[in-house]
Amino acid sequence: MDYKKVAQAIYDKVGRKENLVSAAHCATRLRLVLVDNAKCDAKAVEDIEGVKGVFSASGQLQIILGTGVVDKVYDEFIAISGLSAATKDEVKAAAAARQNPFKRAIKTLGDIFVPIIPAIVASGFLMGIMEALNFMVNNNFLNIDTSGSIYVFANLFSNTAYTFLPILIAYSAANAFGGNPYLGAVIGMMMIHPNLQNAWTVATEGVQQTQSVWFGLYSVDMVGYQGHVIPVIIAVWVMCFLEKRLHKIVPAMFNLFVTPLVSVFVTGYLTFSIIGPIFVTIENGIIGGIQTLLTLPFGIGSLIMGGLYSTTVVAGIHHMYTVIDMGQLSMYGVTYWLPLASAANMAQGAATLAVALKSKNGKTKSLALPSAFSCFMGITEPAIFGVNLRFFKPFVCGALGGAAGAMYASLVHLGASGTGVTGIFGLLLCLEHPLEYIIMAAISIGVAFALTWMFGYKDPTPEAQDAPATPTEAVPAMTCQPGTVYAPVAGEAVPSDQIPDETFATGVLGRGAGIRPEGETIVAPLDGEISSVAETRHAVGITAPDGMELLIHVGVDTVEMNGDGFACFVQQGQKVHAGDKLLTFDRQKIAAAGHPDMVAVLLTNADDYGDMKVHTGSCQALQPLLEVSPQ
Repeated sequence: MDYKKVAQAIYDKVGRKENLVSAAHCATRLRLVLVDNAKCDAKAVEDIEGVKGVFSASGQLQIILGTGVVDKVYDEFIAISGLSAATKDEVKAAAAARQNPFKRAIKTLGDIFVPIIPAIVASGFLMGIMEALNFMVNNNFLNIDTSGSIYVFANLFSNTAYTFLPILIAYSAANAFGGNPYLGAVIGMMMIHPNLQNAWTVATEGVQQTQSVWFGLYSVDMVGYQGHVIPVIIAVWVMCFLEKRLHKIVPAMFNLFVTPLVSVFVTGYLTFSIIGPIFVTIENGIIGGIQTLLTLPFGIGSLIMGGLYSTTVVAGIHHMYTVIDMGQLSMYGVTYWLPLASAANMAQGAATLAVALKSKNGKTKSLALPSAFSCFMGITEPAIFGVNLRFFKPFVCGALGGAAGAMYASLVHLGASGTGVTGIFGLLLCLEHPLEYIIMAAISIGVAFALTWMFGYKDPTPEAQDAPATPTEAVPAMTCQPGTVYAPVAGEAVPSDQIPDETFATGVLGRGAGIRPEGETIVAPLDGEISSVAETRHAVGITAPDGMELLIHVGVDTVEMNGDGFACFVQQGQKVHAGDKLLTFDRQKIAAAGHPDMVAVLLTNADDYGDMKVHTGSCQALQPLLEVSPQ
């Protein structure tokens, strides 16, 4: 293979230097970040000699060249393009930089808060339980020893995550920004240092001490940042910015001492003199503005936000709401946002439940019923994406139910003691006002269910439903080309290393492709003999006359379904022709069971052959999928 010729061809087809941002490679793929993907002729790249597949993922154009080839092509590509060599992490960063700034900000918030949610949930639950116990003890509903170690320690544990929240946020933020997480934790510790006045005492005691900064230019309050979120994130971003640049300019022999010292000291001074005062004001303004919205007369603001909440989940911007919860917990001791989210989530679950009970379609029922129950537990994606958005009207009815429940929550000033959990278990965060939470849930569920039952759903007419496949379907005759495997189902084809399962992706069972299916019928991808049929009917093996051994596996971990949703029409030893029906499967049942429905098409004896070309992208059944050459 002429590696320089291959590199030159790729360079020309991706748009040359003016369309290139960065380039790197892994063991098998050339990874490019482009200025404009529309200027790249991906189909032409795929047709270049030596290229085994092309696909886009995570903002990168990934060109599969294979082990031992990619590094040689990469060296030639760098020489031709004049780009500097980049690491995979640098390419990922460049790809992320091509995203919309708003999307990048939302993703960053998710990267910061998702890892610390378990800690917040644990403290929130325990706080709710302890507040409920204190209420019952103080009102003589319960007689327990509040001086016992279990009670005392539980009180101590309950607010720990919130007391030291800046440290948790700082550590996680440093990870997200690519800095040293322990230096990030130090910034968080500085911001709640015991020598500072506790921020939660300012309301009752006033500011007790100020400090002149910037050589007497002005003074700042010596108050900690307990409960604050945005100032901590900004401070850690500054620290990471300084640290990464110092690593590049400080000589190696001094780096260990100079970089941490300068990063922490400069960030600390900037935090207490500039960043903290400014962003505390901004954060308080945001939280105060949201609270003003939520407390508009007659609950109008909460009604609007409760109705729109599920739409923001669909848009993927709901991670930013943790900032609102944390800010409200710090400012008011409770979050009024979480009950609104609970109302919206349970309403979507109720709409899905109405679809499940009203539908007479077995597939719809089997998907909607478990999705509804998971939604009531706070896991909304199966219900929203699998059912409600699919039929659309149930989604609208769920939004109206969420609006009604959120409106009631606002009218009764329902707040939660923590965040991270919605739905039925959200009650544990509202144990001081359990009745109000239950009524809110009943309103949300009742309105959404009733609207969906009456107006939101009816089964499609029989003519509109997919007719079930039969084993006697006529199959057009075709001539199979040696070394070619045809697609057994229509859909979107990807290389096998993109199948969401380590066994398939690493090539343990062979190399090939995965197909995100559009249909539910698997046909023979070539002429041959059935070599194996799984007892659970989710996989078959075929041996071709030229010796190719093929495995077709429907779904990931679908063996756990024990054959439910699968039907097989062939048996071991049976001769088949390309296009003969092999098996059918129920995509909705696979989704309801929580498994991806990706169809794996693997050449299990790929080591007996030479190069394999994978035709990626949209494909129809019986179009070429894999092409292998003799070894």
